[in-house]
Amino acid sequence: MSTFLILALALGGTALSGIKIINQGDEALVEQLGKYKGKRLEPGINYVIPVLERVAYRQTLRERVLDIPPQQCITRDNVSITADAVVYWRIVDLEKSFYRVENLQMAMTNLVLTQIRSEMGKLELDETFTARERVNEVLLQDLDIATDPWGVKVTRVELRDIIPSKAVQESMELQMSAERRKRAAILTSEGERESAVNSARGQAEAQVLEAEARQKAAILAAEAERQAIVLKARADQERQVLQAQATAQALKIVAQSLQQDPKAAEALQFLMAQSYLATGQAIGTSNSSKVMFMDPRNILSTLESLKTLTGDQA
Repeated sequence: MSTFLILALALGGTALSGIKIINQGDEALVEQLGKYKGKRLEPGINYVIPVLERVAYRQTLRERVLDIPPQQCITRDNVSITADAVVYWRIVDLEKSFYRVENLQMAMTNLVLTQIRSEMGKLELDETFTARERVNEVLLQDLDIATDPWGVKVTRVELRDIIPSKAVQESMELQMSAERRKRAAILTSEGERESAVNSARGQAEAQVLEAEARQKAAILAAEAERQAIVLKARADQERQVLQAQATAQALKIVAQSLQQDPKAAEALQFLMAQSYLATGQAIGTSNSSKVMFMDPRNILSTLESLKTLTGDQA
């Protein structure tokens, strides 16, 4: 009885050992007597024949991250840099990933390192900082093709850090410092040039405004002078008209007097002679040299008129 019980318990334990639980997102390969015959264990409860079958490989089918360690690379212009990356991948065929390659992650790591060195060797140092997206796309395409026989799908590749050597970093810092000083000098010179241009432009505009002001002032002065001349001419004309009118009035009065009194003609002749003599006296008293031509008859007639008027008054 005890032997049967022990045998039953042994058989029951062996049967229970054949029960396998596979988590969601995982998958397992089963070998029968060391040979894979296409049996896979899906998520959930599965059963394998004890002793005859065993779970040879169990792996997740979810996307995973492969961290690529930093490595030394040489660029096309012979500059040493250190680059690392991360690779996002997942298994799409569990059978290929187990039977086509040994140590899948190591194989992928070496493949990525080789591809990174190859791509960095195609670029110059300055291009490695600007062509990161293009390098990521090239690495993704190449790795996806290379890992397809292993049943792996590479979904994304990202270069994380590209670090030049210390000597190169110091040279780059010196270069950047010189470039900043150059830009500062250019900006300063451009500022000075703009300031000089603005100053010259301001001076030119000021001179133009001053010239325009002088021109307007000259025009206004000329206009004022013209108006003054016109007004003076009008005043002279009006004065001459008034004088002419006064003279005409005086002549009219003289003419009336001459008609009323015959002796008025002699008085008029006397006044004219006296004015004539006064004019001659004024000319004779000047310091400049002069020559006067006088008609003796006019002098005699003047004296006779004077004598007549004097005698009459006496």
